[in-house]
Amino acid sequence: MLWKNGRRSDNIEDQRTVGPARRGGLVSGGIGTIILALVALYFGVDPGVVLNQVAQQQTQQSAQHAPAELSAQDQQDKAFLSVVLADTEDTWRELFQQAGRQYVDPKLVLFSGAVQSACGYAQAATGPFYCPSDQKLYLDTQFFQELQQRLGARGDFAQAYVIAHEVGHHVQNLLGVEAKVREAMQRSSPQRANALLVRLELQADCYAGVWAYHAQHERQVLEPGDVEEAINAAQAVGDDRLQQRAQGYVVPDSFTHGTSAQRARWFETGFASGRPQVCDTFNAAQL
Repeated sequence: MLWKNGRRSDNIEDQRTVGPARRGGLVSGGIGTIILALVALYFGVDPGVVLNQVAQQQTQQSAQHAPAELSAQDQQDKAFLSVVLADTEDTWRELFQQAGRQYVDPKLVLFSGAVQSACGYAQAATGPFYCPSDQKLYLDTQFFQELQQRLGARGDFAQAYVIAHEVGHHVQNLLGVEAKVREAMQRSSPQRANALLVRLELQADCYAGVWAYHAQHERQVLEPGDVEEAINAAQAVGDDRLQQRAQGYVVPDSFTHGTSAQRARWFETGFASGRPQVCDTFNAAQL
């Protein structure tokens, strides 16, 4: 991807040099911290003493686990991600304007190990995610190493696909799709809820393809092989492939993101036309 001369977004919050305790305050102590304070109060001990001890322990842990400064690779990752995010901003601002709507830029939060979001406390194992409550994307950049080394999805455009997919969820949130789907899921059986979630995820894949179309046709940022990198990444995170790798068999009723073939197909659908209207996975007869 030809990204080094691209515009860089200011909508990045880099928390990678901030320890877990300082990110979430007492939230990182969670309910356990509150219980300790209540127990102390019950036995006549000043709860402030307990809270101070917990805070000191968390601060020490933060100092141990948080890097003092970002490495050169960390800095380059941030620069790359800021360009990708900026490109998605340019694409969706224009598409929303054409539809008579206003696009609100999301924030991208970079973290290391764990993070506190408006959707709850999350660890790196959660993977990249979007929180509609605060309209932020969350990413531990170590995920890219796993994507490349464990899942075999190499290349910078594979990483760009990941960001574009999460931005796709932001688009769904702004359009009201995400809220409607979540509401419908609450009224549905577990199997039906999973099926709705699959369609939500596949639409985000399609929106990632829509972005890639405009990134190429309007700014010519793609290099030979980039589209293949994105398709390979989409296939690598298919439910069937991940379940087969993890447990040796697949359970289709438990799918939440779609198969490798479905994820690749919907990215290609968006990339082929560049029109968000083709991404109506909810009325598609076949996924």
